[in-house]
Amino acid sequence: MRSGLLLLVFGICAPILWAQPAERVLVHCGTVIDPGVSSQPMQERTIIIRGQRIEAVVAGFVTPQATDRVVDLRAAYCLPGLIDMHTHLSSESRKAGYLDRFQQSPALQALRASVHAYRTLMAGFTTVRDLGGSEGIDLALRDAINQGWIWGPRMFTAGKSLAVTGGHGDPTNGFREDILGVPTEAQGVVDGVESARRGVRLAIKRGADVIKITATGGVLSIARDGSSPQFTEDEIRAIVEVARDFGLKVAAHAHGDEGMQRAIRAGVASIEHGTFMSEATMRLMKEKGVYLVPTLTAGRSVADSAQIPDYYVPVVAEKARRIGPVLQETFARAYRMGVPIAFGTDAGVFRHGRNAVEFVYMVEAGMPPIEAIKAATYNAADLLGQLDHLGTLEPGKWADVIAVLRNPLEDIFALQEVDFVMKAGVIYKQHGQPLPRPLP
Repeated sequence: MRSGLLLLVFGICAPILWAQPAERVLVHCGTVIDPGVSSQPMQERTIIIRGQRIEAVVAGFVTPQATDRVVDLRAAYCLPGLIDMHTHLSSESRKAGYLDRFQQSPALQALRASVHAYRTLMAGFTTVRDLGGSEGIDLALRDAINQGWIWGPRMFTAGKSLAVTGGHGDPTNGFREDILGVPTEAQGVVDGVESARRGVRLAIKRGADVIKITATGGVLSIARDGSSPQFTEDEIRAIVEVARDFGLKVAAHAHGDEGMQRAIRAGVASIEHGTFMSEATMRLMKEKGVYLVPTLTAGRSVADSAQIPDYYVPVVAEKARRIGPVLQETFARAYRMGVPIAFGTDAGVFRHGRNAVEFVYMVEAGMPPIEAIKAATYNAADLLGQLDHLGTLEPGKWADVIAVLRNPLEDIFALQEVDFVMKAGVIYKQHGQPLPRPLP
């Protein structure tokens, strides 16, 4: 009885068993928008899929054989599955939510996270880089999705982000020390080069796919400063070296300019947010090939939430009002300077499933729609180190395909109304509706 109840609560399914692909699946697309392959839309294409991978993309609508399955998207615009490079699927902001980790069990948080993952996939995001969770929920969520128990995007997961004592990401900030104690590497808090090395190795032992550090102060932590540097350059360099030895990249949360420069010089792969970035830092990012992940939706969302009485504690509300509105203008300057851009939203700071709002803010800031889509496909896959598998609709890659009914190059809002979602050859959404999720 108990196992049946858990299956019902989780909405567990085995999608590969439920929607086992035919020998070949032919996806007939009226228009393909794939900026990693072509800067122009491609008319009347057939995506040929065998199993979980793309076998070919050919001009025209291929005539099916008797055993083929045909997906008719001739009236739609097909794109590679979208990639969000900055999410937090294990949490979601809400008014006075700081006590949730004391009042909600990890089991309840995990159940909520399964819904966040589902919404994200239904929004057309077939892959995410999840940059910081707690209690191991994000790591377990990734594994449950990979095993087919839960519907959600393919996850590349950081586990607990690394912070310094009292810095952004120290989970004990604002609470009594006699209750929570002094955090150590086990809680993701590191001080000094050797401690930093141990923190990375522990994160990797726990299953991290990427290492995330908080190179400066932040908005939502219960701490006064939101932008000063918090790691020394030597500490960051040690983190990067250990991560690199294990084949992992490092993402650096950073609002302040000095912290960004330390992180870039030390070898991180991306700067997350980049609020107070100077032109000198932009030039350094171009020189080093470091990506900016701008999270414009988070900036707008925290600034809006700060206007709601008691949504945040006062010290956080003040930072949200000051830092949030700056992101879009900084992004516009960085784009004009030629800084590499990868799409990322910080979903969890706002409601999951609204990730595509980020496209609107990017276009408002001056990025053409085709470039914004490229940031969420080809560029994101490049930053992940997954271009062999993701980011374009090309032979050998995962069969991640989405479709919308209006041309997003003319109406960027179209990406908020995803009509069709396929991940690894399995259809999860069609005709604008999620497919049924039968119990095994």
